[in-house]
Amino acid sequence: MSGALTRGDFHVHSTFSDDASSTLAENVAAAHAAGLDTVRLVDHVRASTTWVPDYVAAVAALDVPDGLTVLTGVETKILDSSGSLDLPPLPPGIDRILIADHQFPGDAGPLSPGEVRERIAAGWPAAEALEMLVSATLLAMTRHPGNQLAHCFSILPKLGLSEAELTDTQLSALAQTAAATDTHVEVNEKWGCPGPRAVAALHAAGATVVASTDSHDAGSVGRYERVREILSAAGAGS
Repeated sequence: MSGALTRGDFHVHSTFSDDASSTLAENVAAAHAAGLDTVRLVDHVRASTTWVPDYVAAVAALDVPDGLTVLTGVETKILDSSGSLDLPPLPPGIDRILIADHQFPGDAGPLSPGEVRERIAAGWPAAEALEMLVSATLLAMTRHPGNQLAHCFSILPKLGLSEAELTDTQLSALAQTAAATDTHVEVNEKWGCPGPRAVAALHAAGATVVASTDSHDAGSVGRYERVREILSAAGAGS
């Protein structure tokens, strides 16, 4: 896992996402200017999304500079504790789905962070909430292999929890499942996660770790600070 991980940016949003400001072409130009060798263009989808074929066509029409590889992805949330995803039909041309913890995967569907905080305050053991989140993530990787975990554990601070509360057994299970299912796991600049313990576990299991900015503006494509710190603390290089 050592080497120039930060020569790639595997999670970059465009104006196909309603919260981003840069076009696909602007992101490609920014990736080239930053000296990257790989960029994954990614945008948010739900089951109701209809524009994915247009997105794939727009990426295919890009003028890509020599030396830069452009990959594609769509980002969606884990819906529930069974690991199902909020996905529309996907046409050929999407390289990987980015599996995200945008909400908490409850038994009957997604829960907002506020709902989970209220349940914990009312007596739901935090350890049980953590186990449900990890279990849903493992099931999502198993049910949808060959994809990518986006900003894994970014939801924890919103729940009033932290990665420090995860057990070594849980992190090992995450890492081994990622390796077994060919799930790439991004170290995310925007959210600063997953942390060094998780990255070290992924390294030990032989899972593929990639770097991402989760950029929503071309000005931040390929620009890393937190990712370098996490990789260094995990002994993974950058």
